Amino acid sequence: MDVRTLGRTGLTVSRLGLGLAALGRPGYVNLGHGADLAGHTSVADLERRTHEVLDAARGSGIVYFDAARSYGRAEEFLASWLAGRASQAAALTIGTKWGYTYTANWQVSAESQEVKDHGLGTLRRQWAETRAILGDHVDLLQVHSATLDSGVLDDSSVHDELARMRNEGEVAAIGLSLSGAAQAETLRRAMMVTIAGRRVFDVVQATWNALDPSIGPTLAEASASGMGVIVKEALANGRLVRGVEAEPLTRQARRLGSTADAVALAYAMEQPWADVVLSGAISVEQLRDNLAAADLRLDDEARHELQAMAVPAEQYWRERASLAWN
Repeated sequence: MDVRTLGRTGLTVSRLGLGLAALGRPGYVNLGHGADLAGHTSVADLERRTHEVLDAARGSGIVYFDAARSYGRAEEFLASWLAGRASQAAALTIGTKWGYTYTANWQVSAESQEVKDHGLGTLRRQWAETRAILGDHVDLLQVHSATLDSGVLDDSSVHDELARMRNEGEVAAIGLSLSGAAQAETLRRAMMVTIAGRRVFDVVQATWNALDPSIGPTLAEASASGMGVIVKEALANGRLVRGVEAEPLTRQARRLGSTADAVALAYAMEQPWADVVLSGAISVEQLRDNLAAADLRLDDEARHELQAMAVPAEQYWRERASLAWN
């Protein structure tokens, strides 16, 4: 697995990383998530599954792992895995996020899965929770799903606290993840947030895939200016593998002797501004399929068909919002 430096942070990341959104809790919005878990959703079941996938990821050369406070017990599962691998921890780069609180109480059909709050109080509370679980293992702390209307990009008290945490060495880098049709506008606004001439945000994590590549040019600008770039949801929450949109990828995968998920991930990984692309695998088998992307080389025919799949960002996010937790 090739590695590179995440922007100007000095942090080492593998070209493919592992996101824990679908492993840390029994419900998620990926198509087929419930069927994949097949009822094995106890805390012990998911912790064991998470450890198996983490082992396979590390064995394949993956060194970047991505969690969040709202991913159920993802941070706890990652911490219990790290506890038995102290000698390996120094070689890993770990990111997590604050800003959403998990509220589903381990239920898939809960009325509320998570609650968003980007205020200073939530930052301090959730960072204390994260440190109690992961200790000094966190390298990158990200605002979870920053948007223009959440207020976080206008809150100087939050900016001051994030800068303090980085300046005092509590974390190596500060980032933000994005969500919604206005990802590009949000990123441009975030790039303007500075303290004493230095940007507050070192890294951006954004949704980019064949259905919604609209933020691509802005990610290229961010990368050129020194920001690290993490791509999430490259499989569009399973829509590019199991949804009605999957046929073009399946067709190209057959032609290239690969799988639809590998084609979608390879498409993201070949973008020159993408430092790391996240796999959301929840089994060793899914991860192995995803890993094939690292060696897959797309040709012009595949790229042309993938480029033709793009839809307006507003349509993409409207359809994503309709996905059911399962």
